[in-house]
Parts: sequence; structure tokens; C-alpha cells
Amino acid sequence: MKVHFTAIGGSAMHNLALALHKKGYEITGSDDEIFEPSKSRLAKYGLLPQKIGWNTDLITPDLDAVILGMHATLDNPELIKAKELGIKIFSYPEYIYEQSKNKKRIVIGGSHGKTTITSMILHVFKYHNLKFDYLVGAQIEGFETMVGLSEDAEYMIIEGDEYLSSAIDRRPKFHLYKPHIALISGIAWDHINVFPTFDNYVEQFKIFTDTIEKNGDLVYYKNDVEIEKITKNCSPNINKHPYKAHDSIIENGKTFLIIYDEKIPLEIFGKHNLENIDGARIICNIAGINNKLFYKAISNFGGAAKRLQMLNSNNFTNIYLDFAHSPSKLKATISAVKNQFNNRKLIACMELHTFSSLKEEFLPQYKDSMSSADKAFVYFNNETVKHKRLKEITVNQVKEAFGGTNIEVYTDSNLLQADLLKINFKDKNLLLMSSGNFNGIEFKAFANKIINKNY
Repeated sequence: MKVHFTAIGGSAMHNLALALHKKGYEITGSDDEIFEPSKSRLAKYGLLPQKIGWNTDLITPDLDAVILGMHATLDNPELIKAKELGIKIFSYPEYIYEQSKNKKRIVIGGSHGKTTITSMILHVFKYHNLKFDYLVGAQIEGFETMVGLSEDAEYMIIEGDEYLSSAIDRRPKFHLYKPHIALISGIAWDHINVFPTFDNYVEQFKIFTDTIEKNGDLVYYKNDVEIEKITKNCSPNINKHPYKAHDSIIENGKTFLIIYDEKIPLEIFGKHNLENIDGARIICNIAGINNKLFYKAISNFGGAAKRLQMLNSNNFTNIYLDFAHSPSKLKATISAVKNQFNNRKLIACMELHTFSSLKEEFLPQYKDSMSSADKAFVYFNNETVKHKRLKEITVNQVKEAFGGTNIEVYTDSNLLQADLLKINFKDKNLLLMSSGNFNGIEFKAFANKIINKNY
């Protein structure tokens, strides 16, 4: 098979390219910008384009498929030529379905927890040496790529993102996978640039349940009001399995699962993770992995990158990095760290970086989302606002939107870092939250600076 990637540099796109290359496909690709780590990873396997920019010379009649990334626009010259030649054009999720249409598909959806739940299931399957294909939205320990494809795996485990598929396919990605086993972790309004109202956003999850294969299974978080409404109107041909936070206890800053009179130690913590564990457990049960095998594997699950990822620690300070950026995620992540270390104060620092978070109309959604932190810092970059072509927002607007007396707002990353470094972190934890990098913070190096200070 010969496949070309238009916009190969994207996180998901380059991982699919690597997976197909490992499967023996002939791969070409192009992009008008390629950053790290995509650049080095493509170069390692000889897939890095020789020059930056679109290259219509690579669009030839012998191609079996062109895969179109979200970064490619409708006027992309490669897309236009592929259409002229009649070459089959796939969006990223369409091609994932094409690769998995003869497998049992497990699809994890929801506004939060998707990556973690998917990672948990992958970890359990791998721990017990089961064959599987997969797609996950973050780099996880023990997996070189975020996509894995084979000819003989029975299951394909997919993180089902609700964002759009491509410039020519405006359907949410998770509408294309047609799961045999599906999970919805929770619904909290996100992607305001695509789903302008909350009701419109919720409707995407209703459509998702309609795509479940006949006699399939839907695993869902039982304490989410919107999910409960959806499940009541699901097809009677779907088996429904509610889940909740797993029973647990915290002792000396460590979480243990409670199973009857047994305590199972965990490397992760937080209410959301306890919910994620129970959802992952039920998925694994349906796939034939019993509880005993599940608990044996999950006890040494270390989490996915940027999901309460420990950057560094000493005897009186832990520094965490998390992908949290929406209001519900901020609340959950801050609560998790506060509850885990109730004898330490928490300094929480977040970056407004996504389209939704920087949109003036969405800012009020952040009301009190960081109020449980002892001190909260909010950062945004005016250049990012301009790049996304949004209306300018001000420091006062952001401060008023978040509310409370514990908030300080910054637009200068260097000043933010300097002020954080002035804090005495004895008996305090630091939580950094962003889908970006605070305009260039090297997170591990910054954490090391704090940990190595003498107090």
C-alpha cells in the first residue's frame, strides 16, 4: 500500500504515518510546518519531508490513499490534485476505521479522562501480553508511538476525540469509529469554536451512542446528568454499564483501592482517576479480563504524559504538570492534589491557551474554577490571542471572570516564572496546567530549579 499524508507533521498524523510505516506501507508526506518532537521522530524512520511546504509532485496516480490532516485547508494544492486524479481521500479518523473495520473496536469518549482511561486499558492489555491495536492522544510509557496497527489483533482501542475530522469532513472524529464497546466519561462544554452552544455540544454524544454497533456495550459515568439523559434514550439493542469512583482510601499521601478487605496500592490519585479506573475495569471485564487480572495490572499504572505527571519532588514539595485547561478539568485537578496532600498548601498555575479559553464570551465559565487553591496564577499571551484572531482580552477581564481573592493574572511568562521562583515551597505543592507551555517554559528544568532551591 502506498499512502500520502497531507499535513504529516501533526501529533496524530505523524504517529499514524509511523504506525503504517512499521506495518510495511510506503509512506510519503508534506507539511508547511513541522515542529518537535514530530520532526525528529519522522526523521528517525526516513519519513521527514525533504523540504517544508506542499508538494504536488508527491500526489501521483499510483497512490492508494491520501490522508488529510486538520491543518490542511480546502484550497490545499495537494488536496485539489488528489481530487482531480480521483485518489481516495481519507480524514484521519476515517483511515483509523478503515484499518480497524474487521476488529472489535473499543472507543473512549467524553470531555475529560479520555486519554487516561484509554491509557489504562492499553496498560492492562499490554501487562497481560494481549494483542491489540490502538490510538491514544498522548505519549505513554512503554509505547513508542501513539498509534499501533497490526493485521492480527482482535481489538482496536481508540481514544475518541469529539473535535472535527478534516477540512472536508466536518464530523466529530468519534462519530466515525462505530464502536462495539463505547465509554462516555463526562460531558462539559468544550470546543466553543465548533460547538457554539452547550446543547449542540451534548448532541454530539447522543450521535456517538447512535453509532454503537447492534448488541454493543455502552459504559458511562453514572453521576453525570447529561449522560444519564442520553442513556435513557439509547437504543434497546445496547447493553448499558454505569460506573462511579472506585472505593479507595488515602494513607500518608498514597491512594489505595479497597476491594473487600484488600488494599491495592496505586501510583496515581484523585477522584477523576478513581472514576477512570472503574470505567476502565468494566471495559476490560467486557473484553474478557477479570477483576483479579485488572487490579494486578492497574496497581503499577503510572499515568499518561501531562496527566498529573510528577515533574520532580522532595520531602516537602511535589510539582505536577497537567493538561487541564477547561473549567471542569481545573476544578477536578486542583481538588485531586488538595485532597491527596491536605497538610500542604497548593500553588496552582494555569495558562489560557485554547480557542475556547481565550474567547471573551467563554471566560465567565471559569468562575471559581481555581478557588480551592491556596494561591492561583493565570497566564495568557496576547500574541496567542492575536494568532487565533480573537477579540483582545484584558487582565482585569480575566481576573473578574475567575473571581475570588486568590487570583493573580500574568501576560509576561518571564515575570510569572520569576515570581514563582520567589515562593518558599516548603510544605507546598505546585500544579502547572496547560495545553501549551506558558510561552516556552521547559517544565522539567523549571521544576528542578524549584526543587533544588535551599529553603
